[in-house]
Amino acid sequence: MNSTKTRARIAQIVWALCAVAAIFLAIGALLIALDAANRDNALVSFVLNLADAFDVGVFSRENGIFAFDGDNAETKNALVNWGLGAVAWLVVGRILERLIKP
Repeated sequence: MNSTKTRARIAQIVWALCAVAAIFLAIGALLIALDAANRDNALVSFVLNLADAFDVGVFSRENGIFAFDGDNAETKNALVNWGLGAVAWLVVGRILERLIKP
């Protein structure tokens, strides 16, 4: 495998990982917004835990860029902060892909 193909493959992998992080943030926000009935469910818990990990603290639903109070604060925090986090992962992923790709 030559250098060009290796760099192209690495760029694809980086983009895919960033897209997966964005997807988990978006699905996590959707689960919060839809008020997932059973957060003790293994799948719901798994998605929310991964979304918490992928928010890197900056886009946290508890202490993120935006903090809402009052009615539906948890939903608003998740939708806005995790939504911004998902967009950030996609932008960073695309930039990294362009930098790595030959």
